[in-house]
Amino acid sequence: MNTRNIILCSLITMLISILIFVMGVIEKRPDEAIEVYQVYLDGKKLGAINNEDELYNLINKEQSHIKDNYNVDKVYPPNGFNITKEVTYNNQVSDVKEIYNEIKEEKPFTIKGYIITIKYADENKKPVEIKVLDKQVFLNALNNLITSFIPADKYQAYLDDNQMEIVDTGSIIENIYFEENIMVKDAYITTDDKIYTDEQELSQYLMFGSNPTEEKYVVNQGDTIAKIAFNHQLNEEEFLIANPRIKSVDSLLSIGQEVNIALINPLVTLSYEMHIVEDVDIDYETETTYDENQYMTYSEVTQEGVKGINRITKKVKYSNGEENQGAFIVSYETIKQPQNEKIIKGSKRPVGGGYTTGTYVDTGTDWAWPTNSPYILSSPFAYRWGKLHEGMDITGTGFGSPIYAALDGEVVNAGYGGMVGSSAGYNVVIKHPNGYYTVYAHMSSVGVSVGDHVSRRQRIGAMGKSGFATGIHLHFAVYDGVPYSGGRPFNPLELWSK
Repeated sequence: MNTRNIILCSLITMLISILIFVMGVIEKRPDEAIEVYQVYLDGKKLGAINNEDELYNLINKEQSHIKDNYNVDKVYPPNGFNITKEVTYNNQVSDVKEIYNEIKEEKPFTIKGYIITIKYADENKKPVEIKVLDKQVFLNALNNLITSFIPADKYQAYLDDNQMEIVDTGSIIENIYFEENIMVKDAYITTDDKIYTDEQELSQYLMFGSNPTEEKYVVNQGDTIAKIAFNHQLNEEEFLIANPRIKSVDSLLSIGQEVNIALINPLVTLSYEMHIVEDVDIDYETETTYDENQYMTYSEVTQEGVKGINRITKKVKYSNGEENQGAFIVSYETIKQPQNEKIIKGSKRPVGGGYTTGTYVDTGTDWAWPTNSPYILSSPFAYRWGKLHEGMDITGTGFGSPIYAALDGEVVNAGYGGMVGSSAGYNVVIKHPNGYYTVYAHMSSVGVSVGDHVSRRQRIGAMGKSGFATGIHLHFAVYDGVPYSGGRPFNPLELWSK
């Protein structure tokens, strides 16, 4: 056989093979195209099925424990599940049970609910997601948080626009809002996630954060709310928030009573703005004269001091129960003028074993208030969020208003930062003859220099908000010893206790 015949035979054989293959395909192909449902999970093709409802029904049947656990009517495929209708001539379809089992092994199933996202202004703070089945559970928990900071009757009066009119003194709420952006959206929630179904549990989470367990303390004899709070790094307001059944810092505690001493750490910041009219004391001054015929131990009060009264109208913003630094006084009137205290002191002092007459210079313990009056005490000497606020914040006298030395002494720090740190901004530190040091922080300007000797009530600077400050105020602190170098801070109000 020649080459030509060999090639011809080969071509005929190839054509016959192709014809046999095509006929086989035709025999396998349906006479008409069919509809199937192609199942995907996270983009991965799992297979095709004839009926999508059969798969959904199987999921709903096999996952009945999820329905019982969450009291829902239906369970859905996992997030990332997708099913599409396709037309094909390929009659190879998967068994629904096989597809279900593959899905079950890959990812958890879902139920319908809501995702609440709390987004913070600080971009470095990660948003918080809360998952609920019933949106009302979240709204109720949020309402519980609000009434932890604002009495329920006052909050309801605000909602109803039915607050009592101020007569002489009193307060009204002007605005309530959250600082964070709170978004609520429908979602299919994965059953492996934490899903809140109880509003009390969610209320605890909103108030105390990711570790909402209560810490109990048993009241002992001599305990007061102020003492218990301070000893456990709480301020009095935080204590009351953690113990909503105790209505006032003056409430009596019983021995053996259990109280919650957990540190609150709210996930949201509830801000509310108040219009307040209140009467505040005007401290009296002490006028001292010296009698050279009397010994140094002699002291006689010839006129009792009587405090005056200022009626002030102020605007105050609170955030989670804490008064902000930017409070300001709208107006004030003096209801009662103070009457100064008058004292006669002896000026004879001992020389050797006896006494002699002569001029006696009293170094003085009559502390002066460091700002103008009227003023607002916006934050006391107390714990704030677990950290001791080692002084008190005074505001309300306005940007650039005078700051005064509380007592004679030597300036040991003046300028920005220094011995008390940059967070204090422009500040002055004064060392006094009695071993105390006073700190005046967040000034807008400083009017003295290190080494200067200042007198009581001498102007040393102006009020501002330099350093780490959110509003115009003076941070005034007193230390027994050098600040931040072993000195002990104590409540500045003790200086004026009479």
